[in-house]
Amino acid sequence: LPPSTPTKKKRKYQIGTSNADFPSADPSMYQLDITLRRGQNLAARDRGGTSDPYVKFKIGGKEVFRSKTIHKNLNPVWEEKACILIDHPREPLYIKVFDYDFGLQDDFIGSAFLDLTSLELNRQTDVTLSLKDPHYPDHDLGSILLSVLLAPREEQREVTMLMRKSWKRSSKFQTQSLRLSDLHRKSQLWRGIVSVTLIEGRELKAMDANGLSDPYVKFRLGHQKYKSKIVPKTLNPQWREQFDFHLYEERGGIIDITVWDKDAGKRDDFIGRCQVDLSALSKEQTHKLEMRLEEGEGCLVLLVTLTASAAVSISDLSVNSLEDQKEREEILKRYSPMRMFHNMKDVGFLQVKVIRAEALMAADVTGKSDPFCVVELNNDRLLTHTVYKNLNPEWNKIFTFNIKDIHSVLEVTVYDEDRDRSADFLGKVAIPLLSIQNGEQKAYVLKNKQLTGPTKGVIYLEIDVIFNAVKASIRTLMPKEQKYIEEENRLSKQLLLRNFIRMKRCVMVLINAAYYVNSCFDWDSPPRSLAAFLLFLFVVWNFELYMIPLAFLLLLAWNYFLIISGKDNRQHDTVVEDMLEDEEEEDDRDDKDSEKKGFMNKLYAIQEVCVSVQNVLDEVASFGERIKNTFNWTVPFLSWLAIVALSVFTIILYFIPLRYIVLVWGINKFTKKLRSPYAIDNNELLDFLSRVPSDVQVVQYHELKQDPSHSPSKRKKNNPG
Repeated sequence: LPPSTPTKKKRKYQIGTSNADFPSADPSMYQLDITLRRGQNLAARDRGGTSDPYVKFKIGGKEVFRSKTIHKNLNPVWEEKACILIDHPREPLYIKVFDYDFGLQDDFIGSAFLDLTSLELNRQTDVTLSLKDPHYPDHDLGSILLSVLLAPREEQREVTMLMRKSWKRSSKFQTQSLRLSDLHRKSQLWRGIVSVTLIEGRELKAMDANGLSDPYVKFRLGHQKYKSKIVPKTLNPQWREQFDFHLYEERGGIIDITVWDKDAGKRDDFIGRCQVDLSALSKEQTHKLEMRLEEGEGCLVLLVTLTASAAVSISDLSVNSLEDQKEREEILKRYSPMRMFHNMKDVGFLQVKVIRAEALMAADVTGKSDPFCVVELNNDRLLTHTVYKNLNPEWNKIFTFNIKDIHSVLEVTVYDEDRDRSADFLGKVAIPLLSIQNGEQKAYVLKNKQLTGPTKGVIYLEIDVIFNAVKASIRTLMPKEQKYIEEENRLSKQLLLRNFIRMKRCVMVLINAAYYVNSCFDWDSPPRSLAAFLLFLFVVWNFELYMIPLAFLLLLAWNYFLIISGKDNRQHDTVVEDMLEDEEEEDDRDDKDSEKKGFMNKLYAIQEVCVSVQNVLDEVASFGERIKNTFNWTVPFLSWLAIVALSVFTIILYFIPLRYIVLVWGINKFTKKLRSPYAIDNNELLDFLSRVPSDVQVVQYHELKQDPSHSPSKRKKNNPG
């Protein structure tokens, strides 16, 4: 170790290996103050030759602190402090460095040990630790610089009293070391939202033989990533897409933007890059930026808006609760009908209490697991702490979110923390917000990754949803929020077959309808044909345009009558439940020789075509299933919204001549570009249908029946919805 820097000291103990050298005290008798300074020459784990490093500290196999993530830096500077109470310095401090990858696939960089018995009491010591990987002992993985101070607990009474108070507030802190990872997670909550609207590109570089390109854009802010749509065969693409990023630091950050040309059968070609420094932009104001591309040609036109936000929070179950009547009344007032036009983006409030799990899958060779829980709502993600060596963990955490779309789905996933590797999947549940019963503690059966069947274990949740119905209805007619791009679509035989069957079913509905109409013409059933003939004469003779939405209204009303009378004939696709889990495939693109490269390029081109066909089948089948599920009352909120809209259209078409309606529609379309030149084009009908679940999603969101032995005690509260 390098020479230590002496500080002001009261008493001095040289720590050795004998227990007699330590002063007698109660169980937590030493305080270890660690300052994580920086890293030097860390190993690169990303394709760009960089890493996104963060550091974990462990004592006795338990994580006691986790640093923040420094993005795209091999010489990161943290300057973070941690205060840890320990029983005895016999246990070494284990330091592990990881490269953060969104989606929980973090790469191991290296690890080191610090022998606490080698430290001198009450003396701050600067330490440089070389990182090692047991599998590659000869590799140079860089080093970590720390400052550590070890002191007896008797000389830290004020700090100890404060920590005792924090222990009393939560039962999960009854461990030998103080877990500060939750404090770190609080620092990861975002301070604002950055809205980026990608308008267009101008005079981009030609990458294809025809003198054109198929450009798309990738955005990255920290671990958050987005990818725009591909605009084929142009050097002046028009995107008009909006992406929202979370801002985690007050000083802002840098959005890295790269432009690529889509090349079928080969790796995509790089066109250029630019960066947006958010610290140079003022908040609560929209900035129009024309960014010249570096390492390329042309420019991008962007609209960037920074807004303050306090969208999420995390706290202990015993510290904060929605049952605080004042707080609840304030929230109900915030989303009352009287404030329906105040802050249209703030649709509602969601509180999730992650209480515990039972009978989880054993992921370790010891027959135990180290479970932690990830709670996601669209692009909002929060984590619980890890409960080590336990198949029945208790988290007792409260997560709160602002709801931007009431048709969002809450995803709760349980993982097993694994040493030096990515976390192992233990189970998952997906819960549509509209299906939640407020204030009811429920045991949800965990499902597999595809959400098609059960896996081992249940998780106990209590969820509250408060929202404004008018805001939620208006938001339904706007584009859905896109999720971060986590993985590329891959060819799957089971998925291709499933989508083909779904597509075939939609087509067969049309074919059967055509056969039915034709049978009326053929008088296969004289009573039916006579009734159809009389109906045809009546409708054609009296037809008015308003009868089209009126017919849809009657169909909705008829299906509603069948449901309330107990004759519900809704049947969703069961092929999903019988589908085998797709095996996760690693896409190895290493080009070892020219012959293999040529073969892989041809194979990749075929796969691209198959994936495109697979996705088209899914989109067409989903479109037909969404229309069916709208009239089947699969989501009552959306069906009632459709009834309101169809009623309005019926009245308008009945009282207003068609020429006036077409005139208003045409004037709006022709002047929309003049009134709002950078508005994002959207279709309200398609946006509405995008909120209706397809048959696959209905199966995924379906709550599995639980074992009666896991029946929780239920507590009902007033439902504000």
